[in-house]
Amino acid sequence: MKKTETQVGAIHAGFSYIMWGLLPIYWKFLDSVDAKEILANRIFWSFVFMIFVLLFSKKWDLFVRTLKGFAQNKKQMYALAIASILISVNWFVYIWAVNSGHMIDASLGYYINPLVSILLGMLVLKEKLNIYQYVSFVLAAIGVLIISISHGQFPWIAIILALSFGLYGLAKKLINVESAVGLTLETLVVAPIAAIYMCFLLIKGSTSFLTASLGTDWLLVGAGAATAIPLLYFAKGAQKIPLSLLGFLQYIAPTLTLILGVFVYDEHFSKIQLLSFTLIWSALTIYSLSKTKLVSDIKWRKEKRAV
Repeated sequence: MKKTETQVGAIHAGFSYIMWGLLPIYWKFLDSVDAKEILANRIFWSFVFMIFVLLFSKKWDLFVRTLKGFAQNKKQMYALAIASILISVNWFVYIWAVNSGHMIDASLGYYINPLVSILLGMLVLKEKLNIYQYVSFVLAAIGVLIISISHGQFPWIAIILALSFGLYGLAKKLINVESAVGLTLETLVVAPIAAIYMCFLLIKGSTSFLTASLGTDWLLVGAGAATAIPLLYFAKGAQKIPLSLLGFLQYIAPTLTLILGVFVYDEHFSKIQLLSFTLIWSALTIYSLSKTKLVSDIKWRKEKRAV
């Protein structure tokens, strides 16, 4: 039986989230390499990979036209630069967290991220929230507060990851371009910096690339494809499925990361963390349900009774 467009979209989006959830395994293979060098290679080889994608998918002319358009549109050019910096910060903190034994904190960041997007939408885009979304935001805030007090310090890893990705999404709203072209442009902005840093390490004699082992070299080069492929699948899937379904699917990645952290890499998961995560999971459930037909029907019935 032929799959519907929604089914294909769900498969694409689900596959991208599974890849993101399992990506810590990839970074763990590179835990002997400094996080800054991994980031530089990730950016540079992502750009190289995307150039090949554009050429093989015959989108090079579109890329050139878009690039010329950005040169004439300062607002979009600034948004592109900000998006590139934000996603680079997000990638660096995530890699560092995974390879420093903070995988649970990283997963917390991506659980909080949808709620950060709610806050940004309310403050920046003046979007109105319903009662369910307000409740979800308060529950998540309590969860973060509990984990902060129990640790005796602010959960900065989770917050930086959530804020950087949330702000990245906000910046992307101002950049309305084809997904593959957009990712190429984002990596183009920071690829020269990454290349300069890689050359600096090579001259200094402190690089792992081309000096450690052939396996490490291939993993660093492969970081480009490992970064770009899930983003491309996500873009393909997000265009074909309802936002409510995408909302549920997005929890696949942090859940897989949490499972890896606790059961594979033996990170400590305390009762206080369980309480905080439970509050945040509840918040996300309420938030997701707030976008479903069920809640819309309940609101409609209440309004009908009021009349």
